[in-house]
Amino acid sequence: MCGIAGWIDWKEDLTKEKVVLEKMTNSLIPRGPDAAGYWYSHQAAFGHRRLIVVDPQGGSQPMVKEYQNRRYILTYNGELYNTNDLRQALQAEGHHFTSYSDTEVVLVAFIQWGAECVRHFNGIYAFGIWDEAGEEFFMARDRFGVKPLFYADRGSSLLFGSEIKALLAHPGMKRELDREGVAEVFGLGPARTPGHGVLRGIQELRPGFRGIYNRHGLRIDRYWALESKPHEDSFETTLAKVQDLLKDAIKRQLVADVPLCTFLSGGLDSSIITAVTAGEWRSQKNSWPLNSYSVDYLENERYFQANTFQPNRDSDWIPMISKEIGTKHHEVFIEPEDLFAALKKAVLARDLPGMADVDSSLFLFCEEVKKEATVALSGECADEIFGGYPWFHRPELLNAPTFPWAKSLAIRKRILNKKVQQTLDLTDYVQSRYQATINEVPLLPEEQPWEARMRELFYLNFNWFMMVLLERKDRMSMASGFEVRVPFCDHRIVEYLWNVPWKFKSYQGREKGLLRKAMEDLLPAAIIERKKSPYPKTYHPRYTEAVVQEVKRVLADPTAPINNLIERAEVERLLDSLRLNLPEDPWFGQLMTLPQLLAYLLQTNMWLKNYQINICL
Repeated sequence: MCGIAGWIDWKEDLTKEKVVLEKMTNSLIPRGPDAAGYWYSHQAAFGHRRLIVVDPQGGSQPMVKEYQNRRYILTYNGELYNTNDLRQALQAEGHHFTSYSDTEVVLVAFIQWGAECVRHFNGIYAFGIWDEAGEEFFMARDRFGVKPLFYADRGSSLLFGSEIKALLAHPGMKRELDREGVAEVFGLGPARTPGHGVLRGIQELRPGFRGIYNRHGLRIDRYWALESKPHEDSFETTLAKVQDLLKDAIKRQLVADVPLCTFLSGGLDSSIITAVTAGEWRSQKNSWPLNSYSVDYLENERYFQANTFQPNRDSDWIPMISKEIGTKHHEVFIEPEDLFAALKKAVLARDLPGMADVDSSLFLFCEEVKKEATVALSGECADEIFGGYPWFHRPELLNAPTFPWAKSLAIRKRILNKKVQQTLDLTDYVQSRYQATINEVPLLPEEQPWEARMRELFYLNFNWFMMVLLERKDRMSMASGFEVRVPFCDHRIVEYLWNVPWKFKSYQGREKGLLRKAMEDLLPAAIIERKKSPYPKTYHPRYTEAVVQEVKRVLADPTAPINNLIERAEVERLLDSLRLNLPEDPWFGQLMTLPQLLAYLLQTNMWLKNYQINICL
């Protein structure tokens, strides 16, 4: 994994802009701590920060390749999981390779197939390629947006980078938050409208999209979308295909020339990944055990509060599954003060306010695991494709005519001060974003209304909730130069599951019932039957108190930029509600309740202040 940056310019000579390109590229050092590379011409300039995972010698970037008297330059962030298959296919077409890296395969695939190369890829990626003779820039992003790619179309020039900070390092980029940006932060945050960069002038290439930029301008189109069709497999055949697809996806993602591990929470998803990985580990006759890692919080056994959404602690289950599978397990414990201090680090990693301590804990966790490993496999996306969240099962959430993880906008609207509320209609903005997504859903004409609604709900999750979690995983891990792979996000699995009927997915009335049944021979019955429990969060009063005191300090600071947006009396009411343990509607799913909302406001203030953002309403 890596960080990429650069730009195309039709007016300026970019060979004279080396200082700017280096500044843009160096902003991504955490993503690629192992090496740096640059390439310049009059019209194009590419920068690259490398995290070495495969082929230390042959994968250097930017990569330059000549073919039939044309020169092509690539800067690439990602991993292909069908590298060997593609290399053989390209060799059959007469191409020769000088390395075993997937980087060279990506570049040669573009030389052979042009913009259609992405249809051949199985992996996670974001990249840019400059066709020097044709004076044309091509960029693309993987089907689910596991890897990020931001850009700014400035007419006669195009800037791009793995993260927003790379674009902001360019002196021509303004740091402006307009009304639409405020609506993104307060109406949808920590989610974002697909393709929206929040700051004015910055956009993100949507998952499954590609772009071509030349002297005629920028043209973007979609190269991949879910296709709806009747599911004709029997339940038994469906079980077998799910098992085969998932095992193959996991095994394909074990290629690395650096230490690899798994995240293991004792839940269904991470246990499946770890069990398959451990089996492959043994078949390869490794002389050392597979390392697995979990995260918890200091004194969590004392302060944990069980509820229907989080019924038990991971630590009650991890020893059982680790022993059964045969991993060398490591527990990472986070202290309340460190968790609070990392809220700012998480903002700087994400370039936006995020999931508060849900982000900062992952940041600290990855930072610790990085000391022993460089690559991990994690269980993200299983809930989105198999139907694991409460809103797939609770009618009042399933049928809500809005995003079910943020069903009520009341608290979001009350937080904004009267002046801001008068300049934007938060309800209309959120509803328009919701409806635009619903309008994209490829429905089948013969589907019953409830079947169509389930399809809509899955589509909403793919395009919104899953994107938040994938963004979180990428930024918090890559901030430590640590790569996390997500096998459940293999497009072959998602394409197949998209058309599997709900009665199969909810087998025996259980969340992820199909997945449980498909993998029941792989894991102990207790793990197969364990009720879903999400990523752990702290209940320690010292963390909550640190958040409360910092919120009070910010409210009292006349120079705090967030005070230009929020209603102080409403935030003080929230502080009282927290002190009295009064319930509030979740801010964003059950993982972000009142303590996380208050921390989100702190992160918003940190973001506005540290990025020196000008609020333009």
